[in-house]
Amino acid sequence: MAAKKPTTETKTPAVATETVETTPETTTSPNTAEAKSRFNAALDEAKAGAAALGEEAKLRAGAYRDEAKSRSETWSTDAKVKAGDLAKEGKHKASEALTGLSRVIDENAPTLDEKLGPKYGDYARSASKSLQENARKLEEKSIDELAEDSREAIRKSPATAVGLAALVGFFFARLFR
Repeated sequence: MAAKKPTTETKTPAVATETVETTPETTTSPNTAEAKSRFNAALDEAKAGAAALGEEAKLRAGAYRDEAKSRSETWSTDAKVKAGDLAKEGKHKASEALTGLSRVIDENAPTLDEKLGPKYGDYARSASKSLQENARKLEEKSIDELAEDSREAIRKSPATAVGLAALVGFFFARLFR
């Protein structure tokens, strides 16, 4: 068998703890009390200043919001007026273009009579008359009436509307190419 090792014990000396009583008079001097008082006053003043800044920020934000809202309403009204004016101008120009096209077709109808026969000249005259009538109707109707007529036509035949939109898009793409 193996021999046992002797165990050694180390004794730690007992440490005596000593408590010292302190009284408020010994830890706080008049300068310390005054410093605490000033610090607390400065802290209260900073809180009041932050609250005042917060209120001022709210007031300014409200004023800026109101100003932005009034400006946006003004711009919106101006844009609506401008869009209405442009729509009226466009309607007038389209009516003039239809009238001009009608006039050109009507002037060329006698030539069609001579070269292709009176039947084709009559087709040209009826097309000219139809264009002239549509130009007159376009000039007489308001923008709102035209918009309502367009909505009604789209409801009646949506496939035709999509086809016309694609055709117009194609022509504009070719035109501005």
